[in-house]
Amino acid sequence: MQDMINRQFYLASRPAAEPTSEEVPFRDVPLCEPEQGEVVIRNMYISLDPAIRGWMSDLSNYIEPIEIGEPIRSSVIGRVVKSNSEQLSEGDVVLAVGAWERYTTAQAAAVTRLDESAGIPLSSFLGIIGPTGLTAYFGLLDVGKPQAGETVLVSAAAGAVGSTVGQIAKLKGCRVVGIAGSDDKCAWITDELGFDDAINYKTCGDLEAAIRGACPQGVDIYFDNVGGDILDAALMCMNKHARIAVCGWISTYNEADAPGPRNLWQMVAKSLKVQGFVVIDYVDRFAEGIEQLAEWLMAGKLQYREEIVDDLDNILPTFLKLFDGSNQGKLITRIPEESV
Repeated sequence: MQDMINRQFYLASRPAAEPTSEEVPFRDVPLCEPEQGEVVIRNMYISLDPAIRGWMSDLSNYIEPIEIGEPIRSSVIGRVVKSNSEQLSEGDVVLAVGAWERYTTAQAAAVTRLDESAGIPLSSFLGIIGPTGLTAYFGLLDVGKPQAGETVLVSAAAGAVGSTVGQIAKLKGCRVVGIAGSDDKCAWITDELGFDDAINYKTCGDLEAAIRGACPQGVDIYFDNVGGDILDAALMCMNKHARIAVCGWISTYNEADAPGPRNLWQMVAKSLKVQGFVVIDYVDRFAEGIEQLAEWLMAGKLQYREEIVDDLDNILPTFLKLFDGSNQGKLITRIPEESV
């Protein structure tokens, strides 16, 4: 395999704001033979998630940051092209922790073989029945603990996680209000996903007043994907003993000196339960979540959007769509076989 070249994007320096091509350049490196127990995977799909921006920082996080000089870490789906393990064979399609690169070398014991004959698009294992769907599932059900008749407010509601949260909340009998950044996104989550109401935070003016109007009985659960001003507004609308599931603060990821929330006193005044979580907290229950999500999906009870971009060389500008809200649903880079 020494004659094969692996193009990979790596961290050259830590970004203080939106990552640039100088901070995340690419390099072409020889592809080495897999060692005992390893496989080489030709990546087909690379997951682009907001959390990756956090891993580029050296701040304390739930996993170790990406070190300077290391490839940009990401979940990938690909086909095994060389195996030095009895667990996997060449041709197997697998889900793995890889990187922004054409080929990933991984321990066979650390990857998951996928069934191509299951009738489910492979890319969905990065999204609705993968880490994205599991984040929504456990964050809402285990942290939020919704009860029928309660009001659930979701930020980034047209995103991959938020749109799934809202649909699961509806399945549990809740009133669901989504916050999104365009009229088209608001129309999608209400008209197609069944949200009860939606707020365009870019055009509504007074966001707190808009939330109160859409949630006349107050908010029992807020699923927070963004932090910032939207969190401040939501805090003012929470009911007594309400719950906040903190999944992400994407509005602050590219801010060197992001402002802190201004209304945290509401946590005391309303006896709120505020809990952060990460999906790997639930790794021992992944099978449970995948089984339920797949059942709902196959029954037509869950819908999802994917935006799949065929261009590894433009993976950085594609990734940045997450931060201006221009992506449509789960964002994925695909590497067509003919480009490898």
